[in-house]
Amino acid sequence: MTGTENMKTPMSTGLDEGAIQELRTSLRGALLRPGDDSYEATRRVWNGMIDRKPALIVRCAGVADVITAVNFARTNHLLVSVRGGGHSVAGNAVCDGGLMIDLSEMKGIQVDPARRTARAEPGLTWGEFDHETQAFGLATTGGFVPTTGIAGLTLGGGLGFLMRQCGLTCDNLLSVDLVTADGQRLSANATENADLFWGVRGGGGNFGIVTSFEYRLHAIGPMVLGGLIFHPLPRAREASQFYREFTRTSPDQLTTHLAFATSPDGHPVVAFIPCYSGPLEQGEEIIRPLREFGSPVADMVGPMPYTAVQALGGQFYPPGRLNYWKSNFLKELSNDAIETMIAQFATVPSPFSAVAIEELGGAVSRVGKDETAFGERSAHYSLLITSAWIDPAESEKHIQWTRDLWEAMQPFESETVYVNYLGTEGEDRIKAAYGAAKYKRLVALKNKYDPTNFFQLNANIKPTV
Repeated sequence: MTGTENMKTPMSTGLDEGAIQELRTSLRGALLRPGDDSYEATRRVWNGMIDRKPALIVRCAGVADVITAVNFARTNHLLVSVRGGGHSVAGNAVCDGGLMIDLSEMKGIQVDPARRTARAEPGLTWGEFDHETQAFGLATTGGFVPTTGIAGLTLGGGLGFLMRQCGLTCDNLLSVDLVTADGQRLSANATENADLFWGVRGGGGNFGIVTSFEYRLHAIGPMVLGGLIFHPLPRAREASQFYREFTRTSPDQLTTHLAFATSPDGHPVVAFIPCYSGPLEQGEEIIRPLREFGSPVADMVGPMPYTAVQALGGQFYPPGRLNYWKSNFLKELSNDAIETMIAQFATVPSPFSAVAIEELGGAVSRVGKDETAFGERSAHYSLLITSAWIDPAESEKHIQWTRDLWEAMQPFESETVYVNYLGTEGEDRIKAAYGAAKYKRLVALKNKYDPTNFFQLNANIKPTV
């Protein structure tokens, strides 16, 4: 069985109430069906464009529930989706008519401050994870939005403010426990099931459901230098050129992003978004040129808790809005690329839409290109276009604007893309996230661990057996 062949819903398979009730009584967590309390809230994910209705939702309370749900779905040929944080723009956490395996209540975490490690369950968000680790002055690279789940971000690679100092999230992954499509629990690390451990560090949820992540932690904070500096959009050319020169010599402790956006008071702006995680006094000197450039309309950079910097993105990406994204890594941030972004952003149809240039390099580029499944380590910048709006009747307009900007930037983009930024864009784009050699290796892993493509609602690597 591959693809969606023979994938059936309870209605089409004729599953009777007895089978469903047997499933219910075998769980420690809840089983939800349409009409049940919490069903509507549980099926909703961050991206308001996604409106899918699973026939069954298993709210897992632990690993036993995950195994039970996997075995039930396999036996009854049900399409399966897996929800951690539910924050992917593609909405793969929820399916139509099948079984949604919801991990969002599995939020256990144990921090070992002596070993500087944390063992965490997949229902945690980055805000929750950071809250626990920062109690000990520790952190690992996490997402830019606090409601992002740790599971999806880690499995796809994991960009974040600490990546230039500490590497990607997946670079700080020490081990995982995972439930496979045949209901078996496996552990994977550098010495045990090492092939699988390679694959889960960038290969997404293709090989099973990770029920436990073990991370390496770093001494970070509790105070860092971070915030937002807004310049009026007419200064975007000079600000972008300055940003390019400034980031050429950035130390690893500093990650700075550039964004074209609309300010909270409704004015189009270009913004610097720095986070410096080294000694504060030294950081003040390092970021001084950034703060002294031009005449900003607002400078909100200063010492703040690391958790506050991590929460900055939450105000710009709240749940429920309709979202459509396009992304690629950049070959260069040339003057022509800058001019193209400025011209395209001038027509932005929504005050909630933004264009971001994310600074990479540093520790990201010093991990061997074949050490993990994550695809791109040589790029210095990532381009991310995030369109967001409220009225579904306007979707075509916003989607077209996003595609037009992305197409206009093609001369400056590499073929590679960060897999966590992909929507539903087809097999070629998934292959581009990894490159031919890594994709071939990932297919071999898929053939070994999920030959029936049981886990297909993801940036799917299709088996060939």
